[in-house]
Amino acid sequence: MKTPVGIFLLIFLLFFFDCAAASSSEQRIVVLGDSLTAGYGLPQEAAFPARLEMALKRRGRQVRVINAGVSGDTSMGGSARLDWSLGDHPDLVIVELGANDALRGLSPQQTWENLDSILDRLQQNGVQALLTGMKAPRNMGVDYYTRFDRIYPELARQHKVPFYPFFLAGVVGNPELNQADGIHPTSAGVDVIVKLILPLVEETLDQINQQGTVKG
Repeated sequence: MKTPVGIFLLIFLLFFFDCAAASSSEQRIVVLGDSLTAGYGLPQEAAFPARLEMALKRRGRQVRVINAGVSGDTSMGGSARLDWSLGDHPDLVIVELGANDALRGLSPQQTWENLDSILDRLQQNGVQALLTGMKAPRNMGVDYYTRFDRIYPELARQHKVPFYPFFLAGVVGNPELNQADGIHPTSAGVDVIVKLILPLVEETLDQINQQGTVKG
C-alpha cells in the first residue's frame, strides 16, 4: 500500500508531466503592432491579441498570443523592438505596423525599409511571419497613398509570407465598430477583425506544424 507521501508525489509528477507536454505543444504568437493591436481605449481582454487567443482556443488550439503592440508606434519603433519580442520564442509573428507612418506622412520608402528589415530578421531567426496590410489616408494624395499601399503586397511577395491585405477590413468607416476618434476599433470591431483574419492565422499555424513534422 502506497504511503500518503508516495501518492502525493505520484500525483505531483503526473501533473508536472501533463503541464510539460501541454507547454511543449503550445504555439506562441507575438502580435508586433501599434495601437490597433495594443488595444487603445479598450480593456486588455478586449484587445486583438486576447480576442485572437480566445478564438483560437475555442477552435481547440493550444496557443498563447502575446501582445507586443505599442500605441503610437511606427514601423521604425516596431523594428527597434523586434529583438525584445523574439525573446518570447514565438512560432509566429503577426506584423501590424505602418498606420502611424502614414498618419505622420513619413516616407513610404522608409516604411518599406523598416518592414523589410523586420521580415528579414524574422526569417534569419527561423520565425514565421504573417504580414497585415495597411492603407494610407486618401487625403494624403494619390501619389503618396499609391506608393504606401503597394508596400505590403510587394513585401509579402518578396518574402513569401502569408499576407492579410488590410488589417481594418470590415471595420474602417463603420461608426458602430469604431471608437469616437473614428480610427480605433471598439471591442465589437476587434471581434470582426479576428473573425476575418482567423482562417489565415489557422492556415499559417497548420503550415508551421507541417514544417515541424517534416523537420522531425
